Amino acid sequence: MPQQSAPRPTDLVVFGGTGDLSMRKLLPSLYLLDRDGHLDPGTRVIAVSRDGLTDADLRGKAEAAVQGHRAVRVAEPAVLRRFLGRLSHITVDVGGDASGWADLAASLAGPPEPGRDRVFYLAVPPMISGAICRGLADAGLVTPDSRVVMEKPLGRDLASARAVNAEVGEIFSEEQTYRIDHYLGKETVQNLLVLRFANVFLEPLWNSRWIDHVQITAAETVGVGGRRGYYDTAGAMRDMVQNHLLQLLCLTAMEPPASYGREAVRDEKLKVLQALEPLTGDRVRQDTARGRYGRGTVQGSEVLGYLEEPGGPADGTTETYVALRAEIANWRWAGVPFYLRTGKRMDRARSEIVVRFRDVPHTIFPGAATGGGSLVIRLQPDEGIHLTMLAKVPGAGALRLRPVPLELSFADTFATRSPEAYERLLMDVLAADSTLFMRRDEVEAAWRWTDPVIAAWADPDLVPETYPAGSAGPAGADRLIGRTGRTWYEEEQPR
Repeated sequence: MPQQSAPRPTDLVVFGGTGDLSMRKLLPSLYLLDRDGHLDPGTRVIAVSRDGLTDADLRGKAEAAVQGHRAVRVAEPAVLRRFLGRLSHITVDVGGDASGWADLAASLAGPPEPGRDRVFYLAVPPMISGAICRGLADAGLVTPDSRVVMEKPLGRDLASARAVNAEVGEIFSEEQTYRIDHYLGKETVQNLLVLRFANVFLEPLWNSRWIDHVQITAAETVGVGGRRGYYDTAGAMRDMVQNHLLQLLCLTAMEPPASYGREAVRDEKLKVLQALEPLTGDRVRQDTARGRYGRGTVQGSEVLGYLEEPGGPADGTTETYVALRAEIANWRWAGVPFYLRTGKRMDRARSEIVVRFRDVPHTIFPGAATGGGSLVIRLQPDEGIHLTMLAKVPGAGALRLRPVPLELSFADTFATRSPEAYERLLMDVLAADSTLFMRRDEVEAAWRWTDPVIAAWADPDLVPETYPAGSAGPAGADRLIGRTGRTWYEEEQPR
């Protein structure tokens, strides 16, 4: 992969700069980049919100956020002072009093000096992205070298995604627009590209001749928490499948790009999305399963069901779990099902890609368990690569075979901390590298595939199935994959 250039001085303007995403992810990640020498001494971070905070107020909130972050543990006093010194706050009411925009313009002091970048991070609901971009343009703050970063979910369907893209596109060109998906910043996701395209032994097996099926899982033990209001308008399909899981599917299934360059990689991902077989009509009933968590026990604690969570009116049609079967209509993957599943309040938290190989065409070990093995790319909690193979159990007597793992733990092998996903992606934004960000046509192709599924679920006969919190999910997900004699992968229970 190409080496990134040295950091440049940047004015990073974060709209929603005092919100949940900023405090949980962005500011701690920026601190870690500062600690590791990835921020230029002249880089400033300007938090924009309606909160009316002073700079001292913001720095107090930021210090608490950094100190409480799991990847920081103990902040280094000198680094923390330097980082907090970069921060300032500007009050802007988007669509309200225009004086805030003048204050922001004054803080940026007119056109940026040569060699100084300007990045606008929109840590806000996408529906106000267009208004913010128009405000920036009206205030004269957008330059040809400016960049804008947008969070998911980008819209709630194809039409709204196109509308958001069009509004932002009036101000920022496609090359200036960075649509972030934090799953693509995970170390193991990037290693998937290396695993596939830097190791000659694997690519000949990466096709329908040798692979039986692929499973992509993103399971969480947490519930919706204070996001009930948002979740009732989204559900797991919009929140996770349309972006995170489909992006993982693209990286797993894409053809080798001509180079590790932003357009080459994104061109190949787009081809995968365009080759997905539509899920419509009876296929939605057969190849999808939805669930919603009820009361249960998670990690020893009793928790409420979704409909009992505070924060919004109950919506009995919102799913917190989705499982589906996707197929890719091209030569490499014809006939290979991709099973995607995601859920909240599950029995354990994990994100992984499981590639299940076909059984050997002929076994010479009658009576012994045989199988093709599996390759597991673990994204979290323990990043690594896990290859399951059959081996003989030591001992005399009857020949016994058992699946055994060949393990690559990133933490053990490299003896270094894996960066947080937002660290990597923020560093890419500052370096103007959009390889790991979604292009407009990718986003719209993903919505084009998911929209018919969401529309079909409006059928009153297709309400989500309740599953107990702390379980493996609804029974419908097992029926979905079991219809072809397959089972969901569990770490200690290979197929």
